[in-house]
Amino acid sequence: MKLTSQQIFKEYDDALTFKESIGKRGISEQSKINERFFIGDQWHGANCGNERPLVRYNIIKRIADYKMSHILANPINVGFSADGIPNTTDMRTSITKTKKELASGKNFDYSSYPTTNEVNTVMSTLGDYHKVTGERVNFSSLCEQALKKAYISGSAIIYTYWNPDINTGTYADKNTNLAITGDISCELLDIENVFFSDASESNVEKQPYIILRSYANASSLLREGMKYQCSYDTKRFLSEKGEEKVLVLTRLYKEYNSDGSYTIKCIKAVEGGILRDSFDTLLSRYPLALFTWDNAKDCIYGNSEITYLIPNQIAINRMITANVWAMMTQGMPIMVVNGDTVTDKITNEPGQIIKVYGTNEDVAGSIKYVTPTNFNGAFDSSINTLIENTLTQSGANQVALGDSRADNATALITMRNAAVMPISLVKTRFYSFVEEIAKIWIDFWISYYGNRKIKVVDENGVWYMPFHAERYKNLIINARVYTSAGNTHTESETVDALNSLYDKGIITKKQFIKRLPEGLVSDIEGLLNEVKDTEETIDERT
Repeated sequence: MKLTSQQIFKEYDDALTFKESIGKRGISEQSKINERFFIGDQWHGANCGNERPLVRYNIIKRIADYKMSHILANPINVGFSADGIPNTTDMRTSITKTKKELASGKNFDYSSYPTTNEVNTVMSTLGDYHKVTGERVNFSSLCEQALKKAYISGSAIIYTYWNPDINTGTYADKNTNLAITGDISCELLDIENVFFSDASESNVEKQPYIILRSYANASSLLREGMKYQCSYDTKRFLSEKGEEKVLVLTRLYKEYNSDGSYTIKCIKAVEGGILRDSFDTLLSRYPLALFTWDNAKDCIYGNSEITYLIPNQIAINRMITANVWAMMTQGMPIMVVNGDTVTDKITNEPGQIIKVYGTNEDVAGSIKYVTPTNFNGAFDSSINTLIENTLTQSGANQVALGDSRADNATALITMRNAAVMPISLVKTRFYSFVEEIAKIWIDFWISYYGNRKIKVVDENGVWYMPFHAERYKNLIINARVYTSAGNTHTESETVDALNSLYDKGIITKKQFIKRLPEGLVSDIEGLLNEVKDTEETIDERT
């Protein structure tokens, strides 16, 4: 059955109504409130005036910064593997040799079926290519933004799409006349603009359809519609809108074949009609990766930690503000002035000369200060206790934040490990999120690349591997995240450790130089080449 604009907008309205019913305020309104509290606009709408300072102690952002920095502390790498293809230790040695041969210009035998060595070598090289692609799309920044978005809104979406305008710098012919263009791009979407058809299903791949909401100028949409031969009614609708912003709904859905297989299809609609008819994306999975900060029961949309920290944040701000006001009242108590004897304006400036008219008794009684009540010292203790309890319950206690010291290194490590355990589940979900993105990327590479050379940066330098996507379309390719320990040592400690390893003969000069802290020595590559030349000269003499 052919989809209509009215059907798509009805699906959108139903999904929007559901999202607005989540929680007390709905996802969109709650996200706006959480955003204000995160950035520090925490007295918004309080109507407290501007006569006295309204103090903020932004505990929410401190918790968020700690947790996000901990999750991103370890460098993330992604490796690919193909199900049903063995990859033993001996085979990995062969892969290293094959990659070196490919870097020098040798190709696979494309006349035969892909061998085990070819598949494993390609999977290994795609892991290197993932880093190259990540740098191009600024993936590390996208991950950081996704973490922040999920902390504020409960969920974050990274959308991958094909951008035909990207210049790859490679050519399909030896004369460099046929430039190869087109590659993937990534965009972070607000969860408010993504609508899942089955909100009770947390698995994105099990969704019957997904609707993306966006806005664009009617004139640009008219050009797009004419390109894809939209109907007369759609053209008329967009023409009447002129330069107005128009709501666009992009519907991604699965269309199943008789044998049970399916393809991901896409259709775009505006209120006036279909902007672009249904087309095959060539993909085998939705190009959307979802990350939830905290899973909600029977709901694909996640929970934000900020929502439940706001009452504590309000209480802390009010208590600290009351404390500051009390101190100000004691330092600058309220002044009572006799208006009959003091006719000049009182500015309360230090050294002000005040004229008093009348007798000595009038002078003595012209100005008095109201003595404020004694401030309860337990109030400070209550504030500190509330702050400490909020941090502890959020998994960001003094040990985790570095505000507490242990008697020895072992005790410190034990205390820190216990402190970071509550974040482990969030970190696991984040790594799964990165793996989902990698699976989407490999789906695009297999479906869209055709025959082209892909850029690789590894121990062999910068080189380009011939990639024939059609040869690997029947493989079941998995992605896995690998992390390495974050660098918690100073430069001097790192150099001392390298010196010790070198003195003991465990590492060579090259290994020593390659592992020096970045920026410590200029022209590392030149130094490595000089060391290589020196070693070759010594070998020739011996």
